[in-house]
Amino acid sequence: MLPEQFTGGCACGAIRYRSEGVARYMGNCHCRDCQQATGSAYFPAVLVKQADFKLEKGEPKWFERRADRGHAMLRGFCSDCGSPLFLINKASEGAMILFAGSLDDPSWYTPSRDIYVSSAQPWDKMDTNLPKAVGMPA
Repeated sequence: MLPEQFTGGCACGAIRYRSEGVARYMGNCHCRDCQQATGSAYFPAVLVKQADFKLEKGEPKWFERRADRGHAMLRGFCSDCGSPLFLINKASEGAMILFAGSLDDPSWYTPSRDIYVSSAQPWDKMDTNLPKAVGMPA
């Protein structure tokens, strides 16, 4: 069962956040940008309404990069410990996307699908039960 509200933050505690609403989407992104941002095979993404998201402590540093469709992607991370925390996809106004690993209790993370599987690494053993999308679903 999804929590109605939840908290998270970086490894050193300099940045803390809270979501006052349930997650609207959870999924694994295997694009190269997400691989580089996480240093791993994929980005386990938790999407919440931006209106439900509250930054309680600290200020993240932001890095902007263009997505394959040309829109801006802003990645927020802790400038002290380097923990990746947030993603703002300018093509999805009103959404804040959180790194599942930054949740205080990530045990409830349940991905609904894998996206950008065309970029997945051969050593990345995806869950065969999850739906797959070659790129970003429409």
